[in-house]
Amino acid sequence: MLEPFRAILDGEETPPPGSAAPSEEELTRALQVMLKSQCIYAATTGIGRSYELARHYAPFFRDYFACLGYRFEVAHRDQMVFLALPPDGVRHDAQGERLRKDETLVLLALRLAYEEGLRDHRVSTDGTVECTTDDIADAIRSAARTEPPDEARLIEILRLFARKGALRLGERDRAERVTPLMVMPGITVLSPDAWMDQVRAWASAGEGRGV
Repeated sequence: MLEPFRAILDGEETPPPGSAAPSEEELTRALQVMLKSQCIYAATTGIGRSYELARHYAPFFRDYFACLGYRFEVAHRDQMVFLALPPDGVRHDAQGERLRKDETLVLLALRLAYEEGLRDHRVSTDGTVECTTDDIADAIRSAARTEPPDEARLIEILRLFARKGALRLGERDRAERVTPLMVMPGITVLSPDAWMDQVRAWASAGEGRGV
């Protein structure tokens, strides 16, 4: 990977249209952002040129992350780049740590909210589905027949998944005591179909162990 990395820095690979070749700091940052966030978008703030570089130099990013056991993909329609994590096998990264029960249920509810939005044609032009923390709590009660986390813990979990590109949180309505949120296309990356099948079975069985 050192030679392709250096080729990009030296301008041997054509830079993004209208832009200069990235600096070593910019390219390293883009790799680190992908590892940390898993899903990033053209509109993601605070990441510099990371999205632009990952999309433009997709072959390099694909080969680099393949060495780590991940699949790097570009979703042009959603203006998203993401890492698909290996569904099976032993993993030793931070992403491989098991979710807690309440985190698993919130992730399940987010995916269900997204699917419902798709079915009801409530998807915005940028691929997001709007809902609220009340909707997430109701989805947990319906799908798992259990009480959702309290409001503070729910927001904490939602912020965790927001950092990974699954959603954006809005401003809390103090009068209604509800927080709007936008579920983003990255939710399908964090909760792929195989994972959903396992969690649905676990939730239906009412088992109390983590997934």
